[in-house]
Amino acid sequence: MQILNNMSKQTAVEWLQDNLKEFFQIDFAHLDYMTRAFEQAKAMEKEQIMEAYKHNSMIRTVSKAEQYYNETYGGDK
Repeated sequence: MQILNNMSKQTAVEWLQDNLKEFFQIDFAHLDYMTRAFEQAKAMEKEQIMEAYKHNSMIRTVSKAEQYYNETYGGDK
């Protein structure tokens, strides 16, 4: 199991993807589907993080939430 350090942050979806890759052999026939599914999950998670940030900070602009996400999680991965 991968342990996060203070230098690098991961979202829950990124952590899950890394751990699944590490512990399970993935059939190449399913690799494309899994890659697309994880990319969609990451996009959904990004929207959720940005919405939570906007709500908690009372910031109503998408650009500020986008900036927060990119600074915290390193942008689109």
